[in-house]
Amino acid sequence: MPIRYPTEKRFPAPALVACWPGMGHVGIMAASYLRMKLGGVPYAEIDATPYFLPDAIEVVDGIGRIPAPPQQMVFQVAEPPLLVFEGEAQISGEPGIKIASELLDVAQEAGVTTVYTGAAFAMPMSYRQPVKVFGVATDEGLRQRFAILGVEPLKEGRVSGLNGLLLGLAKSRGMGAVSFLATIPQYAIEAPNPKASRAIVQVFQKVFNTAVDMTEIDERIREADRIMGEFERRVAAALEALRRETEPGLDGKPRDGVETEERPEPHELMAHIERLFEEAQRDRSKIEELKEELDRWGLFSLYEDRFLDLFSKRDRDKD
Repeated sequence: MPIRYPTEKRFPAPALVACWPGMGHVGIMAASYLRMKLGGVPYAEIDATPYFLPDAIEVVDGIGRIPAPPQQMVFQVAEPPLLVFEGEAQISGEPGIKIASELLDVAQEAGVTTVYTGAAFAMPMSYRQPVKVFGVATDEGLRQRFAILGVEPLKEGRVSGLNGLLLGLAKSRGMGAVSFLATIPQYAIEAPNPKASRAIVQVFQKVFNTAVDMTEIDERIREADRIMGEFERRVAAALEALRRETEPGLDGKPRDGVETEERPEPHELMAHIERLFEEAQRDRSKIEELKEELDRWGLFSLYEDRFLDLFSKRDRDKD
């Protein structure tokens, strides 16, 4: 049986919070923090073994083995009564849909009527800008609650992966479903973003009329802000150096024959570079364009390791 119940103490719950890893680990971090602070305990485990198709082996000290499938665990919280699901990794395609369906089986058996997910919404923004939370609901009644929650309805777009697909699957079963999307800098989608996770936890506090101690996540935010702040400052310094190199000389002509142009904000340029990296990962012919842009803005030294990783990945893909 793919669903295992490690405890006989199972209580009814009207709501499910479910998250898998995604950009910035925003949703999964929010779900995990909420569960820990509310004292969630194991409720059910979905065995992903039948759906797990590994694409490599793990090697430790010369010994290779098939990796264990990612854990898919449901926790129960007594007060407020709810289930919290944390998927260790997303499994794409039909296997992922089957896992999501089994999760909804568990939820319906527990009496869940509303499903909530969380994820990130990447934007060309600085880490210094306040986080906004957008919402997507499957029915008008749930959408009307956004104003009370301090959530802005998402005008258009898409919620990818299982964090989004679960909404559609829940609706097909007659369950209400909502996804909360917290904004993160587009240049930092690979790094954990506790500030965005905190914003989603704050929304859940209002949804479930509860309070969560934010001390630990605030500590993570300070460290993440320090790292992103340092990177933005380095990009700003590179832009300033380029400005000085290209500003007109005493004769009014651009130095070295380079025309001056309006400089973007550091986070805008970083978002542009991030998009080029994504394109280069999908299409190797874009690598040259990426290199030209890095050189153009004097940023190659900052991104050199990541740029060289593109070639390492290309070599691995050939194996």
